[in-house]
Amino acid sequence: MMNLFKRFKDLGIEGEQAKFYDKMTRDHRISEMKRQAKEVAMYIKEGDCILEIAPGAGYLSIELAKLGKYKITGMDISKDLVEICIRNAKEAGVKIDFIQGNVSNMPFNENAFNFIICVLAFKNFKEPLKSLQEMYRVLKPGGTALIIDLNKQATMKVTKKVAENMGLKGLKAYVAAAIQRSGAYSKKEFETFISETEFKDYEIKNNDIGFSVFLKKTL
Repeated sequence: MMNLFKRFKDLGIEGEQAKFYDKMTRDHRISEMKRQAKEVAMYIKEGDCILEIAPGAGYLSIELAKLGKYKITGMDISKDLVEICIRNAKEAGVKIDFIQGNVSNMPFNENAFNFIICVLAFKNFKEPLKSLQEMYRVLKPGGTALIIDLNKQATMKVTKKVAENMGLKGLKAYVAAAIQRSGAYSKKEFETFISETEFKDYEIKNNDIGFSVFLKKTL
């Protein structure tokens, strides 16, 4: 299963799949996005530069933009999802800079962002260590990156619930949960990745789907 999952890492969601992902998110995950936006807002202040990595259809960034005057950038590997993000932000009447890019080689200068958020996407990155190193590079000193993702050791019941929250049912939810879980990392694996970066100040907290990884770039 893991070898199968690796084949799809760093592949963007395009075409009809991108449209389906947008509809699924709009129909089933807006309340989740609002909750996560409020969580992010606890760690930032007006005027801060925020980066969302792999924003999907853009709804988390959109909900965050509604909460304050932030300079928000969203970067996704998928060309079609970026176009969907731009359209959704325009419809919502918020200003967000959505661009195409790969997390392992981000098109940003050093020390560009106060806060980075990445939700349910880190397990999809082909080069997890390089992705963390890039996050460190583009963070401003004192900035924080927050990665929210599944725990490899989570029960199938928990991961299946995540799939169901995305609008999948029955066998489809079970298969999606199994694939997602096989690609996820354990807390120990995350700590190993972190130990090989310049991040020295970090905290891993359990949450309802896995864990939240807080990474701080010290001054």
